[in-house]
Amino acid sequence: MSLKTIALRIGQAVLVIWATFTLSFILLAALPGDAVATRYDNPNLGLNAEQLAAIREVYGADEPILSRYFSALGGFLTGDFGFSVATGTAVSEMLADALPSTLALAVFAFLVGVVLAFLVAIVSTFGPFSWLRSFFRSLPSVMVSLPTFWIGIILIQIFSFGLGWVPVIGASDAQSLILPVITLAIFVAAPLAQVLLRSIDEVMDMSFVQVVRAKGASGAWLLWRNVLRNALLPALTMAGLTFGELVGGSVVTEAVFARHGIGALTVDAVANRDTSVLLAIVVLAAAVFVLINLIVDLLYPVLDVRLREREHEAVSSSATAATTAATTADTTATNEKKVQA
Repeated sequence: MSLKTIALRIGQAVLVIWATFTLSFILLAALPGDAVATRYDNPNLGLNAEQLAAIREVYGADEPILSRYFSALGGFLTGDFGFSVATGTAVSEMLADALPSTLALAVFAFLVGVVLAFLVAIVSTFGPFSWLRSFFRSLPSVMVSLPTFWIGIILIQIFSFGLGWVPVIGASDAQSLILPVITLAIFVAAPLAQVLLRSIDEVMDMSFVQVVRAKGASGAWLLWRNVLRNALLPALTMAGLTFGELVGGSVVTEAVFARHGIGALTVDAVANRDTSVLLAIVVLAAAVFVLINLIVDLLYPVLDVRLREREHEAVSSSATAATTAATTADTTATNEKKVQA
């Protein structure tokens, strides 16, 4: 992949993040009411008019919307996300406090989901019994149709209240991750297994697979050396999309399991109409989504030899065309000089 293409992809990613920020700012600014007045214009707080005016000045509540937009945009570029209306804490500190918990949940859920998706796809294709292959092949459709919050509630009922394996109160950090990770892993594995199954089926129908099988290759050799290598690219794209959605998709899961993370922060921000926190969370989720998909996009030519060959052929064709044009121009000029002579 050329440097020009990489720069173009990075520019597109930056443009998407900027568009997300702008649209989110406009929508949040269009909400009716005044969050600052709702929070601080309360007789029980004992604030006078001068103190209220000072608070509104700090939050920029009375500034024109265009001024607030550029102020917020400049703050985001420098890492200053403003202050929470509800608590007065810097939004950057709130994100730094909540993000590690959400990232840990997202990473572990993604890894477990990838393993589960590969297990379903492999057993569905190379399982020893037809009934077992049919059962595993039907699992992704069932998993996709299950709501995330419903899975979380069922897991709590079975493993916490029923069997008592995972305590609800007083659980350690590792124990508190088990059920949320399983819940989100199903969310990750369902679409990934569907794409992987479709890709494996397409590769299995190719002629080279039949040739390798006719040469006496075992099922394991066929799977690891021939099928998976050619079926991974569509699954890689889906994995990137799914991981990008995990930060935003963790809102419901963290609410169900009462975890302190980006999800709980989002719920509190919505309840308190904390627009600064909401804007930062939306932009953060968009940035993670765009960054992951940018990495996947840049990895495609590295993993797919066919794309590298196409780029090489395109460059060679361009060079050949340029050489031919230059040669033709030189020949024409020489002929013109001979005619003039």
